Amino acid sequence: MPKLPRATWLLPALLALTGCARTVVLNPSGDVARQQGDLILVATALMLIVIVPVIGLTLFFAWRYRASNRSAPYTPDWDHSTQLELVIWGGPLLIILALGAITWITTHTLDPYRPLDRIAPGKPVPADVKPLEVQVVSLDWKWLFIYPEQGVAAVNELALPVDRPVRFLLTSSTVMNAFYIPELAGMIYTMPSMQTQLNAVANQPGEFVGFSSNYSGAGFSWMRFAVHATDEAGFQAWVSKARAAGERLDRARYLALEKPSEREPARLFAGVDPGLYDAVLNRCVDPGRMCMHEMMAIDATGGRSASGSGLAMLRNRSRGDLRGRPYVPGEVCTADAATPAWTLALRAP
Repeated sequence: MPKLPRATWLLPALLALTGCARTVVLNPSGDVARQQGDLILVATALMLIVIVPVIGLTLFFAWRYRASNRSAPYTPDWDHSTQLELVIWGGPLLIILALGAITWITTHTLDPYRPLDRIAPGKPVPADVKPLEVQVVSLDWKWLFIYPEQGVAAVNELALPVDRPVRFLLTSSTVMNAFYIPELAGMIYTMPSMQTQLNAVANQPGEFVGFSSNYSGAGFSWMRFAVHATDEAGFQAWVSKARAAGERLDRARYLALEKPSEREPARLFAGVDPGLYDAVLNRCVDPGRMCMHEMMAIDATGGRSASGSGLAMLRNRSRGDLRGRPYVPGEVCTADAATPAWTLALRAP
């Protein structure tokens, strides 16, 4: 088949494929994602006010003043028109002002850190409804979801009740990723030792897909997870199913899960060690590591406790010194006068 006819034959097939599924970004199931889609449509419409006339006039001028059209007026001495200048500059200026105002208002209203004040147009969040908190950890190459209120966890599977605000707290175990559920809200980055937030809500029951939209290595293509949006009864049934799984996510199990793996199957955990997410965030899941917030507290005091008696304040929670040496019960961390604040020596009491 010649190259041109082959390309012509493929074009209708590609157009047919575009109609097989709806455009999720512009027709999502969540109120936040729907407002973001509306902003895209409004911005596109405002820009088309200039783009469409410019394209149309370009084609018109090319046809009207073609070389073969001897009847077209010829004015070689024309150089300025105040009315035309007002149209050329005034129209785009008004569009930019409108686009800037709408974008500024909408982006502040849809700030991912801002708690939701409505679950749908005309439906404010009920006063007695508490947002569901989900702690998210991006791993190589899978997603971990922890439900602190329910005491369960899941890998590559997320369940959400419909019409209940969800507050995601997100971090990463290794490299930066991007958490994205097109049906619910825009994407938000996950970074090691940092926490980001995302507030969203699902307004329709259904099965959705979430994924990482930031390349993070060999297994990136399979960093996808199923999202189950159900009513409250369905969500409680999912929680009961997780509690019946029998497997507990303790620190040792997390360290094994943290190792890179591809095509990780979905699984549920019946329980989660208290403070596991905070340990992941502060990079101290391993008992031999000192937590980052402890290091920051030491640095804030110049390497000494508030009383000036050294670093005995680390006795209760210290996992080791900054050089990686394991903490031995009964020993107290102190700092010599000549030792920099970031280098600690482990001394006997």
